Amino acid sequence: MTKSQNQEGRYAIIAGNGRFPFLVLDAAHSLGLEPLVVAIKEEAAPELGEKAPDIRWLSLGEAAKCLDLLVAEKVSKVVLAGQVKHAQLFSAIKPDGMMSRMLQGLSRKNTDMLIGAFVRMIEGRGMKVVDSTLFLEPLLPKAGTLTRRDPDADEQADVAYGLEIAKKIAGLDLGQTIVVADRACVAVEAMEGTDAVIQRAAGLSNGRRLVVVKVSKPDQDMRFDVPVVGRRTIQVMHESKAAVLAVDAGKTLFFDMKNLVADADDAGIAIVAM
Repeated sequence: MTKSQNQEGRYAIIAGNGRFPFLVLDAAHSLGLEPLVVAIKEEAAPELGEKAPDIRWLSLGEAAKCLDLLVAEKVSKVVLAGQVKHAQLFSAIKPDGMMSRMLQGLSRKNTDMLIGAFVRMIEGRGMKVVDSTLFLEPLLPKAGTLTRRDPDADEQADVAYGLEIAKKIAGLDLGQTIVVADRACVAVEAMEGTDAVIQRAAGLSNGRRLVVVKVSKPDQDMRFDVPVVGRRTIQVMHESKAAVLAVDAGKTLFFDMKNLVADADDAGIAIVAM
């Protein structure tokens, strides 16, 4: 354990899928921290084990084992990094007794309720769940156009319409992304994720130009479920004839931002943070 860890307490990263856990781990290492990584077997990439000297693999249903491990390793601060697919609720993963009781006690099983309950269990053991973007502030774009191209007047009208609708959908905790064409909502994200909803919209739009709007929730809890955009989304947008991506400034993580923006410029896609 480094000197900075002795002063601040030990960090743990609970790792889901995607590049998010890798970025948090790299950022922690750059600060001289060596966090414990608790990787979710059903979600985290196997390559994470090559980056994390101290990694433990647990099933999504092993809530009690996870909490006991964090306590035994004297963890004081926890970062939740990486998506856990909501559809895992309907998978064959067997929950332990603690997880079963948590699920049975929830009046709703939306993202905020599920992750919020897990956060309360962690903090009930005396640990603090910190903002998932704690080490990643440079990846949160400020307001403005990120690409060479600004949205044109028609696209700006679609963005304005999309933001109004998307905020209402996000407030219901149904999803964070909608796809718009000509001031009409083509598709709304539910459990399938951003890339899948863009592809679904492409199948419904008959080749019309699409605008993608991805927002945070009202009063977004930055500890979990922060909107994320990666290079794959730009590729899917290009394939789906989506011309604009609008996001919430300061509340949306852009992975590999330099290359992501370059990909968008090559594809003629405008990205704007509002």
